[in-house]
Amino acid sequence: MKDLVQRFPEQLEEALRIGEQASISRPIRPIRNVIITGLGGSGIGGTIVSEIVANECPVPVTVNKDYFLPAFTGPETLVIVSSYSGNTEETLQAMDAALEKGAQISCITSGGSVAERAREHGLDLVLIPGGNPPRSCLGYSLTQLFFILHKKGLIGGAFVAQLRASIDRMRMEEAAIKSEAQEVTDFLFGKLPVIYAVDGYNGVATRFRQQINENSKMLCWHHIIPEMNHNELVGWAEQHEECAVVILRNSTDYYRSQARIEINKEIIAQRTPHIREIWSRGDSMLERSLYLVHLTDWVSCYLADRKAIDAVEVNVINHLKGSLAKLGER
Repeated sequence: MKDLVQRFPEQLEEALRIGEQASISRPIRPIRNVIITGLGGSGIGGTIVSEIVANECPVPVTVNKDYFLPAFTGPETLVIVSSYSGNTEETLQAMDAALEKGAQISCITSGGSVAERAREHGLDLVLIPGGNPPRSCLGYSLTQLFFILHKKGLIGGAFVAQLRASIDRMRMEEAAIKSEAQEVTDFLFGKLPVIYAVDGYNGVATRFRQQINENSKMLCWHHIIPEMNHNELVGWAEQHEECAVVILRNSTDYYRSQARIEINKEIIAQRTPHIREIWSRGDSMLERSLYLVHLTDWVSCYLADRKAIDAVEVNVINHLKGSLAKLGER
């Protein structure tokens, strides 16, 4: 897994080449809404991208992580199907629903049934390299989401330069990123991680949680500010010294959210001594998001090392899939 995390900048470069060459059709009808459907490592890119394009895309972007699609899905909906393996059962069922509803469909996959159905129905198909854990291939899927939205006329092309800037920064600052990741690992080891971020970076915080779950084989949770101030903050009325709080921060965060974070720290510090921050770096939201993703990916790998476990294996998920396979279809 560490080799795959190390290759993240190269993966983004390859993803840019794939996206630039991808053949994406123009909309056959005006697009009134977008649904990105996918789960786990294939779906988290949709959450991150939907937040980054929120201030540019003229139509709502919904992220779907279920077997079913919203009732508003129709011929003026762009459904982007994202399944790394191409065989995710929830995503395949959602894809079938999109076909039944006459939606405009674009697919991102390395193969499998998604690719087969895309070819059968003449859908947009962007093929990405396969053979690795889906969570290690975020760069491929996230980049193609931007290209599809761009080639459908929903966003401009600024993301390309921002991705290249992200690649350059990660390479130039790799030593510093790894060093901070090691410090965060020491901070979290043996504790229950609690991750906070401001609204707009929910996808980044979710990614950090998911990587700790899968790579580090640890439970943790995350919440978003300011929503967290209206519920979870009250949970800090009791002592929780087993918890280690990590706050993902950006110099561009809204000033009132910045003030909330400082007040939150004062309250939480009375219940646990374990609080630290990770500050992003970058000139765009995309660059800041990828910086945090890369750094926290390293944390999840270093935690696996500290625990002397295999970051790649997901035996529990395989057991779940095997049990579901026995149910058959209705």
